[in-house]
Parts: sequence; structure tokens; C-alpha cells
Amino acid sequence: MEYVHRIEGERKISLSDFDPEETHGLKRNEAEEKMSRLTEELVELQELLYAANDTRLLVILQGRDTSGKDGAIRGVFGPLNSQGCEIASFKVPTEAELAHDFLWRVHLHAPASGQIVVFNRSHYEDVLVVRVHHLAEEKIWRGRYDHINNFERLLADSNTIILKFYLHISREEQEKRLMKREQDATKFWKLSVGDWKEREHWDDYTVAYEDAINKCSAPHAPWFIVPANKKWFRNLAIAEALVNALKPYKENWLKRLEKIGERELAAIEEFRRAAQSSGAKT
Repeated sequence: MEYVHRIEGERKISLSDFDPEETHGLKRNEAEEKMSRLTEELVELQELLYAANDTRLLVILQGRDTSGKDGAIRGVFGPLNSQGCEIASFKVPTEAELAHDFLWRVHLHAPASGQIVVFNRSHYEDVLVVRVHHLAEEKIWRGRYDHINNFERLLADSNTIILKFYLHISREEQEKRLMKREQDATKFWKLSVGDWKEREHWDDYTVAYEDAINKCSAPHAPWFIVPANKKWFRNLAIAEALVNALKPYKENWLKRLEKIGERELAAIEEFRRAAQSSGAKT
């Protein structure tokens, strides 16, 4: 069973068709047991991806304020080996970044072979916040959908697995989370009047997200709509989608590693024979 809703461009979606409270009938303790097993599997798959060193994974996390991007990073990607997993966060562009095309700063962080890179926000901000706040002319941001599709096609053609997650929360749940921050001193660092101001544009962001998902979904770069009102279910859904996406590569990775092992064993044996014939100690 898939706990996320996979969108590949074959149909147009409306976010109102998806329930952010959805849990597929799971209880939290059941989800945590499943999450533990998925985490073990994900750790194994990451090790194979890293060792085989011929495939890349790009994970994009998008969502409204408080939707849980940071929480998903801690809960899903925290257990992974940090040597092969990098987090790239995209905030307000710097002057240097603004002096280049909008994809320049993003492409710099695209994953290398054997690596997982998680984008906390991404190039999609340039058709979301830029659109909602009129930071560029419409002809500019509308043209970016094609640029994004071409960029993701380039990455996919370079053996990059692309998984894009929209963390779907309700307006009511967002308000609860914002209010909770005001009551918890350990969360004061997250407080921002900007979060409340952005809520005034809720409907505009809904339309912008729907367009981004509808215009930039493809089999090689699918979007996943993740019911995110329940944090424990959000993490489970993302972890399951990652495992499902990586498992088909496992057999080829193992074959590649076997060939690497055979080659290296042969080199070791040759070294030992040469050392023995010369009388050297190994």
C-alpha cells in the first residue's frame, strides 16, 4: 500500500480532493512499528546507493509554513549516514544568487553519484512565493515551469532519481501549530509575524501549488501529496515512498558491487602473488 498520492502528470489535481487528516486507518503505535522497519530498510538501501556510486537521489520537500519539512528531515533522513546525505535549504536569494538565473543556486546542490540530497524548499519557490507576492512579471514566472521541467529532465537523464513531496496540511492545523509555538519557549526561535501574514494568502498559495504540481509532474519526476496533519503519518508516508522508489534498483546495485568485489579481489591476489615472488611480506 502507498500512503502518499503519486502524481505523474496523467491527471490534473485539486488539493481539496486530498484529506490532510488521512492515516489509512493506522494508529500511531502501528505506524511507529512500520516506521522502524522502513528505517532499517532505508539505511540499507542508502548504503547500497552510496557504495554502487552510479545513481543519485534528489528529494524535494515543499509545503506551507509548519507543514513539517524540518520534522520530516529529522524523522526520515536523520538515521541515514551523513557521509552520503546532504540537506540543502533555500531561503531568500542573496545578491550573488539574484545576479544569476533562478536555477543557478539550485543546480549547485544537485546530488553527485552515490549521494542523497534533500532540498528544504527548492526551485519551486520561484513559481510559488514569487507568483503570490508578484516579485516577477507573470510572463517571467510562467516561463519557469518549462525551465523546471527541462532541468529535472536533465537530472533524470543523468541517472538521478527525483522525488518531490508536497506536505499537505489544513489551515486549521497550521493555526494550531503556530499557536503552540507561542506557548513553548523552546520554539520561540521559530516565531515570525511573517508566518501569520502568509496565511492571508492561503488561497493564492493553493492555486500556485496546484499549478506547480499539475505543470511539473512526470513519471521521471513525480510529485507525492503527503497527508501531513499527523506528523507520525507524514514521516511514515515519506519513508515508505522512498523505500518503494529505491528498492527496484537494489538488484542492479548488488550486481555492480559484486563486479567491483571480484575486480578488487583479483587485484589483491595479483598483489600477493607478486609480493611472494619477490619475497616481500604482506
